[in-house]
Amino acid sequence: MHETDVIVIGGGTGGYSTALRAAALGLDVVLAERDLVGGTCLHRGCIPSKAMLHAAELVDGIAEARERWGVKATLDSIDWTALTATRDDIVSRNHRGVEGHLSHAGVRVVRGSAALTDARSVRVESGKEAGTRWRARRGVVLATGSRPRTLPGLEPDGDRVVTSDDALFAPGLPGSVLVLGGGAIGVEYASLHRSMGAAVTLVEAAERLLPLEDAEVSRYLTRGLKKRGIDVQVGARLEGARAVAGGVRATVRTARGEARELRADRLLVAVGRVPVTDGLGLEAAGLATDARGFVVPADWSRLETAVPGVHVVGDLLPPPSLGLAHASFAEGLLVAETLAGLAPRPVDYAAVPRVTYSSPQTASVGLSEAGARERGHAVRVNSMPLTAVAKGMVHGQGGVVKVVAEEDGGRVLGVHLVGPHVSEMIAESQLTVGWDAEAADVAQHIHPHPTLSEAVGEVMLSLAGRGLHQQ
Repeated sequence: MHETDVIVIGGGTGGYSTALRAAALGLDVVLAERDLVGGTCLHRGCIPSKAMLHAAELVDGIAEARERWGVKATLDSIDWTALTATRDDIVSRNHRGVEGHLSHAGVRVVRGSAALTDARSVRVESGKEAGTRWRARRGVVLATGSRPRTLPGLEPDGDRVVTSDDALFAPGLPGSVLVLGGGAIGVEYASLHRSMGAAVTLVEAAERLLPLEDAEVSRYLTRGLKKRGIDVQVGARLEGARAVAGGVRATVRTARGEARELRADRLLVAVGRVPVTDGLGLEAAGLATDARGFVVPADWSRLETAVPGVHVVGDLLPPPSLGLAHASFAEGLLVAETLAGLAPRPVDYAAVPRVTYSSPQTASVGLSEAGARERGHAVRVNSMPLTAVAKGMVHGQGGVVKVVAEEDGGRVLGVHLVGPHVSEMIAESQLTVGWDAEAADVAQHIHPHPTLSEAVGEVMLSLAGRGLHQQ
C-alpha cells in the first residue's frame, strides 16, 4: 500500500485543478485518469467545440462581408480535413500543456481506472499499474465528470445518431441536422451546423430555448437563430426516431399538437448529461448517489461528502453547481485549499458566468428577472439594444443588455447579454454581481468608446439616474 497526501480520481478540469493547487501548497498528490487528462472539456467539449465555432464565425463573416459591406468575397468550399486538423492541433497543444503542468508540479499521474476501497483508500483497476493500492493521508477527491444522456432505443452510432461527445468527430459535413435539446450545447451545435451550410431543426421540449436563462435572453436568441434560417421548435417533443439509410427519420409533436415528420442526415442528441460514478466504488466508502446520480456534499463550504475526507468536484455535483468547466476550476481550488488546512471562501455559484457560444452569443451572471422576483426582491429592470451604441451598429447583429437590480439604487442582482462577442464582456458583470455592487458603483467608471461594453455602462448610468439616452 502506497501512501500520499491527496488522491484525485479523474483528470478533467475539476480534477487537475485540484491536483495542481494541492501540489502548489506542498501536498503530495496522486491523480488517477483512465483516459486523457483534460477530460471532456479539453478533448470532446469546450475546447474543440469553440475552435469549430470560431471557424463557423469566419464562414459567417464571408457572407457578411459580401452582403453588408460590399466586399465581394465568396466561399468556394470548406476543407473539412484542414479545419479539423487545426482543431485537433489546438486540443493537442492544450493537452501537452496540462501534462507539462502536472509533471512540473510533481503530481504523479496514474494511467488507469481507480475505485475506492474505503474512505481513504483507492485501488487502480486497469492500466500498467493495475492492482496498485494507494492510501490518502488528507483525503480523496472524486472528479470523474459526466457523459451525455442518451435516448432509449436510439443508440448513438457516431454518424447518423450522435451525442455532443462525438458530434465534432462524426464524418464530414451533413446537409441537414435535427438537434434535440435547446440548452447551451444544443444551441451551440445548431448554430455551428447552420454556419457550415446545413439545414437545421432545433427541438426543445420546454417553452423556450435556454430555459434556465432570463426570458428576454431566450427571446432575443430565438429571434437571432430564426433570422439565420434555423427552424426552432419550442414546446415540442420527439415522439420517435429511427436510423435509416443515409440518415434518420423522426416524428416531432409541435407546440400546436401537430405531428411533424422530419428527415435529416444526422440526429444530434443534446438532452443533458449524467454523472459518471459506475465502477467508482462509492459503496465501499459508505457513499451513495441521489436519485439523479449526483454525489451530494454534506458541507458545500468544503465540498465534503457525509464521509469525512471524501470531497467531490465538477459534474458529479448537483445544482447549484452548474456543470461548467470554469466552476470546476473554482471547486478544485476550494477543495485543494481545504485539504491543505486553509479556510477558503465557498464557491459563489450565483456569481459564476454562464455563456452560450452560438451566433448570437449569450452571456449572463446572477439572477434572472423572474428569479429575483421569486426570491422576494423588489427590482428595477433596464434594458438596451446593442444597436443603441455605435459599435453595435457596426456589428449589425442586434442583441441586448439587460440588468436586474434592487429598487432604490440597490445591488445589481443579474446581468444578461445577447449579441456578438458578449462572452468577452461578461467578466465585468461577474465582478459587479460578485461584489454586491450597485449600478451607481459601475456608472462612475468610464467604458471605452466605441465598444459594445458601452451598452453595459449606459444601462448602469440609467439605473443610477444619470443616463444620456435612457431614463
